Amino acid sequence: MDRNFFSSGCRLGWDGPIFLDGFSVSHLCGRRAALLLVLSVATVSCGSAATSEVATTQALVSTSTSSTSTTTTTATPDQGLLPQTSAKPNGSGAHLSSDVSLLWNAIVTGDPQIADPFFFPLSAYIQVKAISNPVHDYDTRLIYAYDTDLLLYHQELMKMGGAPKLMGLSIPKNQAQWVLPGAEYNKGSYWRVYGSKLYFSVDGITHHFPIDSLISWRGQWYVVHVGPPTS
Repeated sequence: MDRNFFSSGCRLGWDGPIFLDGFSVSHLCGRRAALLLVLSVATVSCGSAATSEVATTQALVSTSTSSTSTTTTTATPDQGLLPQTSAKPNGSGAHLSSDVSLLWNAIVTGDPQIADPFFFPLSAYIQVKAISNPVHDYDTRLIYAYDTDLLLYHQELMKMGGAPKLMGLSIPKNQAQWVLPGAEYNKGSYWRVYGSKLYFSVDGITHHFPIDSLISWRGQWYVVHVGPPTS
């Protein structure tokens, strides 16, 4: 998928209004909402299947996060505001497991914003990229592509029917490379790995969605590009 094709998008959670090319964040959020509406029209008729899939995913998440009925909400510090480290992600652990569950929930429900925590943080992107306006690039290109790809995965999953179950994310960590400043318009470094796959089953048959590119920040993997659906 050509990332340069996308021309609008939105990232939520700002402390105040930001203007990009004459549009406020509220305008961009409206465009993101419009994207969600347009791309979800094709799956309206699959409401009963979606209900089943949501229930399945919620069960997966609940068993991987907590065994108690008490929910405690705590503020998560923005890791992107901290300096980068050379720590190589190990491809496992509670943090990654939680992020993968969020990614799966986003695909099942057709709500890409659920998976926002698994996307490379804007604050880290500003530290890494040696481009004139990293905020604009992040909002109008990367986030728009992320939303669009996850909605396409949702549509593909709806077509399969049945009861989808998450199996896990396969990361070829032995192929990860340390990217130095000067490459890919960077002023900072990170670990990068291509070719990860999100595996799931539908009625006993194994499928996968590609996760094209992960990059690291402070020893954790984050998504930067997803990719077109494939079985």
